[in-house]
Amino acid sequence: MKLVKLVTLAALVVGFAIPCYAEKVVMEGSTTVLPIAQKAAEVFMQKNSGADISVRGGGSGVGIASLIDGTCDIGNSSRPIKDTELDKAVTNGKDIKAHVIAMDGICVIVNINNSVKALSKKQIKDIYTGSVSNWSEVGGGNEKIVVLSRDSSSGTFEAFGTLALDGAKVRSNALMQASNQAIASTVARTPGAIGYVGLGYLSSEVKAVSVNGVMPSKETVLTNAYILGRPLFMYTNGSPKGMVKDILDFIKSQEGQKLVEEEGFVGLK
Repeated sequence: MKLVKLVTLAALVVGFAIPCYAEKVVMEGSTTVLPIAQKAAEVFMQKNSGADISVRGGGSGVGIASLIDGTCDIGNSSRPIKDTELDKAVTNGKDIKAHVIAMDGICVIVNINNSVKALSKKQIKDIYTGSVSNWSEVGGGNEKIVVLSRDSSSGTFEAFGTLALDGAKVRSNALMQASNQAIASTVARTPGAIGYVGLGYLSSEVKAVSVNGVMPSKETVLTNAYILGRPLFMYTNGSPKGMVKDILDFIKSQEGQKLVEEEGFVGLK
């Protein structure tokens, strides 16, 4: 009898220590935040039996819209929510809360064979607004610049437009891409291309250039020395509860922030 009681007590203790989740959580949005969300979801589910987390991309605008429409539980975004989105949320009876889960630097990238290593903010703006169309105009070879940009649903597009272009419109002949990976892949195989991606998408296949003499890195982002730094968000409807809260707490924990760093982004701790 005592043995049975001890086994029952142990089971109860374990039950209290390890939550048993019966809900499914859907995360959707930013392709910049996507690697963080995917890795965090993978590790969280490994550590918590029964946890079911679905992670989708689509862009920051898509994630926020899905949260407002009630089709996801966490909206991932690489930009702050817009006033128009907040107004729609209120109309839909939603109380949107922002959670900063990491920092990032928008990296301006070129093909590895491009001789250009540095650009000023003005030069980047001139390239993206159409004033400059040949690499020779900014210290490179005599080669046409192929401008790549994110599509309008992207938070990175919004942030880049604010931080690098001061709100100016991207040139009409820019090649719009649906994800960070699409930008990186196209720049890697296109000699005259220029694009921009989150820190976690840098690789040996492309070359990041300095902006105003500063390279993107953890240190330069945290000290605001790199002018294209930005926070990354996860949005919820109201204060998070249940598994949604546990997921966010995990991402913000020391272990979660280590995963952020491993994915190439800048942790908060």
